[in-house]
Order: sequence, then structure tokens, then C-alpha cells
Amino acid sequence: MTSDVSHQVSRQTNFLATYFSSINWNQIISKAVTLLLSLVLLSLFFILVNWIGKRIIYRSFKTTRKNEHLTVNRINTIYTLSLNIFHYSVLFFYFYAILSVLGIPVGTLIAGAGIMSVALGLGAQGFVTDVVTGFFILLEQQFDVGDNVKIGQIEGTIHAIGLRTTQIIGYDGTLHYVPNRNITIVSNLSRNDMRALIDIYFDPTEDIKAMSLIIKKVNERLTPHFPDITKKPTLLGTVDNGSGVLSLRVIIYTKNGAQYEIQRTFLAAYLEELTKAGFKINSSPINLTTT
Repeated sequence: MTSDVSHQVSRQTNFLATYFSSINWNQIISKAVTLLLSLVLLSLFFILVNWIGKRIIYRSFKTTRKNEHLTVNRINTIYTLSLNIFHYSVLFFYFYAILSVLGIPVGTLIAGAGIMSVALGLGAQGFVTDVVTGFFILLEQQFDVGDNVKIGQIEGTIHAIGLRTTQIIGYDGTLHYVPNRNITIVSNLSRNDMRALIDIYFDPTEDIKAMSLIIKKVNERLTPHFPDITKKPTLLGTVDNGSGVLSLRVIIYTKNGAQYEIQRTFLAAYLEELTKAGFKINSSPINLTTT
């Protein structure tokens, strides 16, 4: 019994030794080194192509920025989209070359109807929808890079527009990636001037004419120092905010993004001058709306 087991083990050992000795290790190592070297050289080639291509695009748009017929935001939008398209193109040809080096019949896979059906089922339809939606966003110029927008529950500045996604930097610094197919309603806050409404609440017993005169003098003094004011401040007069609460309302039109600094400066000046004149001023909210 023991001799039979030993004989069987000996036969298995001889088989393995014969099998491994019959393998052409030099050929396998040579092919592995050749394949590894091909992949490394191929990767370096596409890294070089990617770097050169991005440099060419950058230099082209650097020259285009001097064209006065195009806005900076529009140029930045086309620039980021061009980089996005170039990036996807390089990746496609890179993976195609890698699969070809590995001996995988890429053409046969792409041409196979079954593979195409699987690709559509796994999300190609969503990808096509993203691309088509992104195309119409650009065609209709719904927004450009640098615009302040509100898309759904996300509000911030457009950072980049790609084939599949739009990147938005929120006002808290968060970078949001929004698939283009999810963009249904866009509120662009950068296409029109901003309207700042400043309500200055006061006691009904105060001299309204004297207060109005002080506010007008503040407007005349500060307006020349703010070139971002597109329409001179207008004192609308006394406004009843309900429940007997009265306020003097001032409206100021500014370029987008400048309204916050201007409203803070003007409000502080109003309060300072009115307080110096002995008027009793109550705390009041400030309304900022777009028009």
C-alpha cells in the first residue's frame, strides 16, 4: 500500500518536472518584457500627445482672447469644452491601442451587435443624452464659464462645461458635478444687472423730508466712487411694510457680483449720517433681487 502511494507521488512529480521543463521560459520572458516595454512606450507616447495637444489648445485660445468680438466667459466656455473633447479623444485612442497590443480584437467587439446592445443597456443612452443636452446648452448660450447660476437646488459659479457634466462651484466652495441630462431649469444670475433694495426703517414721528435729503446727499457723494453702479441710486420714498412699519426704500442697479459690497457701503453710510443727525433708526433687512 505504501509502495503504491510512493509510486503515484513519484509519477506526479515526474509529470510536473517534465511539463515545466518543456516550457520555453526564454520565449515567455521575452514576450512579457516586449509587451511591458510596448505598453510603457505607448503610454509615454499618449502622455506626450496629451501634453502637446493641450499646449496647442491653450496657445490658440490665448490668441483668441484678444478678439474683442467674443466675451471672456464665452471664450473660457469653448476652451474648457475643447479640452474636454480632446481628453476623451486621447483616452479612446489610448485604450484602443492598449487593447490592440494585448491582442484583443477591438474591431470585432465594436462591430458586434450584442456588445452594442449591452453598452446601451449599461448607460450609453444616458451618455448620449448628456452630450445632446450639453450641445443645446452651448447652442442656446444658456450659461458660460464664470456665470452665476442656480440649477435645481445648486447655486454657484460655472467652473467648467463638459460633454457629460457641468461643474459648479457653490458659494461655500463646494465643487458640484451635475450631469447635463439633469439640467432642466437654469436660472442665470449673470445676464442682467442686479437690483439692490435697501429698506431703512424709522419711527413714524421722524421728519421724513429731512431724512430723504440726507439719503440723497449720501447717494451723490458715494455714487462716483463705484463704477459698477449701472443706474444711479433712486429713493423710492416711504414704503408701508405692513402692521404700521414704515421704511425709506432705496433702489440701486449694479453689475452682477458688485451688489453686495455696494449695498453694505451705502447702508453703512445711510445709518451713520442719519444717526449723526439725531434720527432714530431701527434695524432692517436688505432685499436683493434680480431684474
